[in-house]
Amino acid sequence: MQFGISDVTIRFQSQRVQTCQAAPQQAATLEGKTYVYHHPDIALAINIALITGRPLLIEGPSGCGKSSLAVNVALSLGRRFYQHVVTNRSEAQELLWTTDNIRRLNDAQANQLLPLPAYIEPGALWWAMDPDSASQRGSTEPLDERWLPIDPDVFATAEHTSNGTASGAVVLIDEIDKADPDMPNGLLVPLGSLRFTVTPTMSLVAATEPPLVMITTNNERELPPAFLRRCVRLELPPPTTDTLIEIAQAVDPNAGYDTAFLRKIADAVQRIHQSGDRSTPCSTAEYLDTVRACHELNLTADSADFERLTRIVLQTSPRDRDESNWS
Repeated sequence: MQFGISDVTIRFQSQRVQTCQAAPQQAATLEGKTYVYHHPDIALAINIALITGRPLLIEGPSGCGKSSLAVNVALSLGRRFYQHVVTNRSEAQELLWTTDNIRRLNDAQANQLLPLPAYIEPGALWWAMDPDSASQRGSTEPLDERWLPIDPDVFATAEHTSNGTASGAVVLIDEIDKADPDMPNGLLVPLGSLRFTVTPTMSLVAATEPPLVMITTNNERELPPAFLRRCVRLELPPPTTDTLIEIAQAVDPNAGYDTAFLRKIADAVQRIHQSGDRSTPCSTAEYLDTVRACHELNLTADSADFERLTRIVLQTSPRDRDESNWS
């Protein structure tokens, strides 16, 4: 692929279909192990984020492959992977650290109070920026092994973390638009400077290697302008019928899907999805679920039960549960 960037600066080389090795226990189920890069802007945006150190904001409707892209990038680059799913109660500090005040109070009442760092829980960005510091909860003195935290690296295996291949990290901040606007604004300084202070212990955390921060949004809520300016922005385009077919064949290569079978299902799902109150193409996740269900139930797009099956799959997707006016 030609990006108009010199070979020296290109760090992420993607083929159209990127299949990566995962840990043995994850290989069969990990979403993102195989990813179809169906638009050249995807790899280009990843390279820009890596080169500039800016977060990559991935925009698009639910189910279009935003989160699985982050997984595939981490696997492709051989990096540790941390995920933080945002809710409407999330605060920026959770990505840096939290303090277990309840456990500390209980220990104090039982006269078993531990050193303060033992109650500090490192967040995803702390682990990504400085895993050595996070593994000691920021303590300047070695902690008792009983107090050491568990590295939440999704890919954590003995091979991945000890053979030197897991250099650097990818952090996925998922669905940031669900949070109050104060949360993205609260991330501007640590994401910009790649450092922060753990105020209970006044210990400084500085990135030993800049992590690649990938942030997803379904555009359900407008994000603060200052935060948007800080990010490299990538809008995943809706998949075409040909792209959906390629994705199905790449994700399930052993299923032996017939192209005509996949095309008929894609056309039918797109038609049903755009009927009534729906005006957008179906998501990749919805299409793959329909294909797998039809394959296992021996249904085709011409079967009597196909439309019923498709409507059930579409109606039970996360986005449709919120669309109570659709029938």
